[in-house]
Amino acid sequence: MTIKPPVEDFATDWDHTDERWVQDPYPIWEDLRSRCPVAHTDRYGGGWFPATHAGVSAVANDTENFTSRTVVIGNGRPEEDALPAPIGVAPPITSDPPFHQIARRLILPAFAPGPVNALEPRIRELCVGLLDQMKGQEVVNGGMDYAQYIPAAVISRMLGFPEKDDDIFREFVHIVLEGVDHPREERIEEFAPIEEYFTAQIQDHQERPRDDLTSYLLNVEVGGEKLAIEHVFGTMLLVLVAGIDTTWSAIGASLLHLATHPDDLERLVNEPELMPFAIEEFLRFYAPVTMARLVKHDMDYLGVPMKEYDWILLGFPAANRDPAVFKDADKFIIDRLENRHLAFGLGIHRCAGSNLARLELRVAIEEFIKRYPRFEVADRRAVTFAQGQVRGPRNLPFRVLA
Repeated sequence: MTIKPPVEDFATDWDHTDERWVQDPYPIWEDLRSRCPVAHTDRYGGGWFPATHAGVSAVANDTENFTSRTVVIGNGRPEEDALPAPIGVAPPITSDPPFHQIARRLILPAFAPGPVNALEPRIRELCVGLLDQMKGQEVVNGGMDYAQYIPAAVISRMLGFPEKDDDIFREFVHIVLEGVDHPREERIEEFAPIEEYFTAQIQDHQERPRDDLTSYLLNVEVGGEKLAIEHVFGTMLLVLVAGIDTTWSAIGASLLHLATHPDDLERLVNEPELMPFAIEEFLRFYAPVTMARLVKHDMDYLGVPMKEYDWILLGFPAANRDPAVFKDADKFIIDRLENRHLAFGLGIHRCAGSNLARLELRVAIEEFIKRYPRFEVADRRAVTFAQGQVRGPRNLPFRVLA
């Protein structure tokens, strides 16, 4: 366990792995917006956190002053890591222009509406099967027995990975996104099994090509040449980690909301036409993802003195609750009509998998409330959340009501 000094003031010493931030960050963000719209920390080598919609938007759209070469905050500094340019460690999310456009264009077909919508029967069958396994239980775990399994199964099948390895993938997610406060040397050791697994999968797909995303990445050509293995490896890792943790968190947060807001649950059960609006409000109100950037050079920006290689943690969830942009920003409105939220980011790095995430979230909620039209949290103290840049509930004990 990493021992860290407690945070005294999030405006001058923020830490996104602090227990208060992990359990309930919204009051912290509201406070920062009102008195310190760009918070600072010396942790992780130094970084900034813009808490307003305007600040987040400015950084997310500025590729001249900020680089995406690494997007997960950690204790290592970029100059020590010898990050490969222009690919980055997980293209396209870690690629800067102009290479970013090439890397992003390669994966967009896999996440286009047509191929994604074709997955709906398989996703629905998966959800029904998971619910069948909970049949007869008075208390069901909407996180550990339901939400976590859905994106893991979908993404691993897209990549052509064995179903038996799904539990391993959830551990990979934990290593990449939740162990960010570990010492750099420890992080390198923790990544070893991830590197071994993906290297083995690449070799297996090279020897036995099949119709999946991994084989596609190994065979696609840019300018008459196949992708570098580092590019293939990084994109595979990105798809797996980002595709699992974000959707797992979104599903869990949505179910937790319904368990604690019976009026919204009743409306969604009785008015299924509300589902498209509800999905967008779940995404706005409980957006799970914050994304990092690195400052390219010393400068004054957003009124603060940023230094080269300072971290920027983009608070998309905080921006989604900014009253300067959203009416009644601190209220969940299940039939909110205007909802241009930032749950999937914005700018060139806006999430390429948003179609798939929306589909998984919708089907998961539809099937859960069809099976359990009334449920509540069995033990609020037992609800746990993941720390790091993807925040979402993990343990979700729900009591099924008659």
